[in-house]
Amino acid sequence: MILFLVRRILQTIPVIIGVTIVVFLIMQMVPGDTAQILAGEGASKEAIENLRHEYGLDRPLHVQYFDYMQGVVQGDLGLSLKNNQPVYEEIMTRLPISIELAFYSTLITVILGVIAGVISAVRPNSVSDMSVMVVALLGISFPSFFLGLILMYIFSVELQWLPVAGWDTVKHMILPAIALGTSGAAIVARMTRSSMLEVVRQDYIRTAKAKGLNGYLVIYKHALRNALIPVITVVGLQFGALLGGTVLIESVFAINGLGRLIVESIRMRDLPMVQGGILVASLVFVIVNLLVDLLYKFFNRRIDLN
Repeated sequence: MILFLVRRILQTIPVIIGVTIVVFLIMQMVPGDTAQILAGEGASKEAIENLRHEYGLDRPLHVQYFDYMQGVVQGDLGLSLKNNQPVYEEIMTRLPISIELAFYSTLITVILGVIAGVISAVRPNSVSDMSVMVVALLGISFPSFFLGLILMYIFSVELQWLPVAGWDTVKHMILPAIALGTSGAAIVARMTRSSMLEVVRQDYIRTAKAKGLNGYLVIYKHALRNALIPVITVVGLQFGALLGGTVLIESVFAINGLGRLIVESIRMRDLPMVQGGILVASLVFVIVNLLVDLLYKFFNRRIDLN
């Protein structure tokens, strides 16, 4: 187990370096002049050049990148170009909100997806199976931000049951979590159905049924436990997708999370903040996938992680 953890941690190093390089190069191609944006409209050329020199924007790109990576290795993500505040502190203020949103969305994804997938698999090619798969197809087809706007209009504007925006109480969390988790639930439902159909055809399931075991016990204790292995992989990947999807949902519902911070920083060409935000989000995604691998062992002890 320790060897596995060490190997996976070492594998993340080139991934993180690659993320920083890609983000750095993309930000250089974004139209606009960072110094001009910071100086404001009507600023003199001298003021703009002074800002460019102050923030090191006049240095060669490779020098800027290596200086940034030197700070990252030391745990310093730099200072925001927008407000001159430490990037790490700003990110740590916003990150818990995005993780919380992604977590609740993942819960909705797992609960709805697994239940729908099992219902579909227990009675294949039935009316319930077809109905669930049609709903799943619609769920995959709807963009999360569009669904969020529809939910906002129905439950906040028309019915006035839930608040329109923000992230202060449980009521504020319901609509964003549903909007973000629905498309993932559709994917999990289809994967659960496929995995369950494969498992229920196995010999040990037929043997359990032949012994007269309760049908629900066979499905939920024996079949579902083994069918969840590929579903766990999908859920892990979906958490990363949901964490990235918070960018749009946080903008729609005016949630001050990491995704909204990255969008605002891109608009301001705040390179340290954008790189720091994406770097931290990538680390969270890597950690989640590591936990997914460990869950394999929990659900099936025969799996060798080494």
